[in-house]
Amino acid sequence: MTSAPAAPRPRDTRSATPGVQLFPTLRGYRASWLRADVVGGLSAGAVVVPQAMAYATIANLPVSFGLYTCMVPLVVYALLGGSRTLSMSTTSTIATLSASTLLAAGVAAGADDPARAVSTLTLLVGALLLLTRLLRLGSLVENISQATLVGIKAGVGATVAAAQLPHLLGVPTDPDATGFFHVLGSALGSLDQAVPATVALSVGSITVLLALGRVAPKVPAPLVVVAAGILLVAFAGLADHGVAVIEPIPPGLPLPVLPDLSLVGPLLAGASAIAIMAFLETVSVGRGVRRPEEPQIDPDQELLANGVAAVVGAFFRAMPPAGGFSQTAVSLRAGARSQVAGLVTATLAILVALFLAPVLDDLPQATLGAMVVVATVSLIKVGDFVLLWRINRVEFAVAAVTTAIGLVAGLLPAVGVGVAFTLLLVLRELDQPRVVPLVRTPQGGWAPVERGTAPDDDATDASAVTREVDREAALESDVAPGVLVLHLDAGLYTANTRPTIERILAVARASSPTPRAVVLEAGAQRGITSTVLDGLTDLDRQLAGIGCTLVLARVPATTFAAAQASPWFAALSADGRVLPNVDAAVAAVQALPATPR
Repeated sequence: MTSAPAAPRPRDTRSATPGVQLFPTLRGYRASWLRADVVGGLSAGAVVVPQAMAYATIANLPVSFGLYTCMVPLVVYALLGGSRTLSMSTTSTIATLSASTLLAAGVAAGADDPARAVSTLTLLVGALLLLTRLLRLGSLVENISQATLVGIKAGVGATVAAAQLPHLLGVPTDPDATGFFHVLGSALGSLDQAVPATVALSVGSITVLLALGRVAPKVPAPLVVVAAGILLVAFAGLADHGVAVIEPIPPGLPLPVLPDLSLVGPLLAGASAIAIMAFLETVSVGRGVRRPEEPQIDPDQELLANGVAAVVGAFFRAMPPAGGFSQTAVSLRAGARSQVAGLVTATLAILVALFLAPVLDDLPQATLGAMVVVATVSLIKVGDFVLLWRINRVEFAVAAVTTAIGLVAGLLPAVGVGVAFTLLLVLRELDQPRVVPLVRTPQGGWAPVERGTAPDDDATDASAVTREVDREAALESDVAPGVLVLHLDAGLYTANTRPTIERILAVARASSPTPRAVVLEAGAQRGITSTVLDGLTDLDRQLAGIGCTLVLARVPATTFAAAQASPWFAALSADGRVLPNVDAAVAAVQALPATPR
C-alpha cells in the first residue's frame, strides 16, 4: 500500500531567495515591539559594552578595541543576520584565540600600534567566513562535535581565568609566561607583592557579579561593578592605594585603519580557528534563543552576516566578532523582539565613545579582570564532562584531551586537534560495517533482524560473529534453508568496504553448515566506485572458496548501469546472479544444483 504524497511545505524564502537580503528579520515588524526593543537594546548594551572592553584585555589589546567591536558588527548583523535577537560583539573564546594568534604571529602584547594587526586578523576571519559561505560549507563546519567544543571551552575558561590573576592581585604580568601552568605559576609566585586594595576590589567585584547573577539576573551586573569601580577610584582614592586603572580611551568614534597585508601568512592559521569558533558560537546562540514562531536559523545566512560584520568592522578597529550568549540573554529577558535592539546597543556604544570616554579612564583593571573571570569560569562545565562519561567514553576522552592540550600547548593547537578528532569520529562512525540479516515477515516481505552486537564491534570478533550466527540459526525457519540473506544498511564506499566484506565473510564462515549462497540486498548502494567493485569481486572469490555463491538483489538502476563497465559485474549479471528483489534471489538460489560438501 502506498500513502498519498505529503502536502508541500511553504518554502523558506529567507534562505531560498537568491542574492543578499537586507534586514531579513525586520520583515513584518510591528510598532508595538519598539518599546521592548529599545529596553532590550539598552539592557544588552549595559552588559555588552563593559564586557567587550574586558574581553579586549584578554587579547592584550586596549579596551577601546572592545568598545569599537560593539559598533559596526552589531549594525551589519542587524542588516544581514538571521536571528531576531542575537547580539553580535565578541566573546571570551574569540578574544582568547585572538590573543594566541597575535602572539604566535609575533605581535607583542602592548604594542604601540596594534590596530593594523587587529584589522588584518579581523579581515582574515571575515574573508574565511565569506569563503565558507561561497563554498556552502556551513553544514560541514557544524559537524564539529560537542565533545570538542566542551574541551575547548574548558581550556579557554581555565587559561583566561589564570591570565587575569595578575590584574586581580595587582602584580606585574610576566610577558614571558604562556600557557595555563606557566601563567598560574608566575602569578602565584608573586603573591607576596599583591596589593591589598586591589585584592579587596577584585573579591568584592566577583562577589557582586555572582550574587546579582543568582538573585537578580535582570540587573546588568557588569554595569553595576563598572560604575562602582569608577566611583571608588574617583571619590575614594583607590588609585592612591595602588589600584591600577585602564589606559585612557581616545574620545570619539574609531578612526579608519588599513590592514597590514604582510601579516596575512602568520595570522592565517589562527584566523581559521577563530572563524570556525565564531561561526559555531553565532549559530549556537541564534538557535538557542530562537522563539518557536521565528524563522529557522540558516547557517549560510549566518556565515554571510558574520563574515560581512568582520570584514567591515576590520576597517574600524573591531576585534573578530561573534554572537555572545550573555548579552543576548539579557536582551531576550528584557523583551527584545528584533534586531532593532542591536541597533540600539550599537547606538549606546557610540554615545559612550563620544561622551563617556573620559569617565571610563577611572575604570580599575581589577574590575575588568573580575568580569572576565566570572564570564570565563562559567565555560568550565563539569556536568558536561560527567554527561559525556555516561553517554560515550570516546567523546569524554576527546573532551579531556582537547582540554589538556589547551592548557599545556595553547588554544590554537587545541582547536586544531579538536577538529582532527571530530573528523576521526565521523570517519570512525561511517567506516563501521553496515550489514544486518533479513528474515521473512508474516506478510511475506523481508525485514532486518535486530543486531545482536553493537555497530562498532570488530567485524571479525569471534564472540560477535558467534552471537550473530546463533541468531541466524534461531531464525532459520524464516529464511530459505542454506541461504544467508543480508541487507546493506548504508551504501559501500572506499573506507567501509573492507570492514563490511570482512563482516560478511566472518558470518558465512562461522555458519554451520556453510550456506549455499549469500544474498546481499543492495538497495542502499546509490552509486559505485572501483574500490567497491574490487571489494565485491574479492568477496565473490572468497565465498566461492568455501563453496558459497554470492547473489546481489535490488541493485539500483543507476548503480547497475555504472557497474556494468566492470567485467566481473557484467559476468555476474550474465550468470543470473543480479536479481531485482530478495524473493527472486532466494528462488534463484533454490534452483541451483546441489553442490557436494
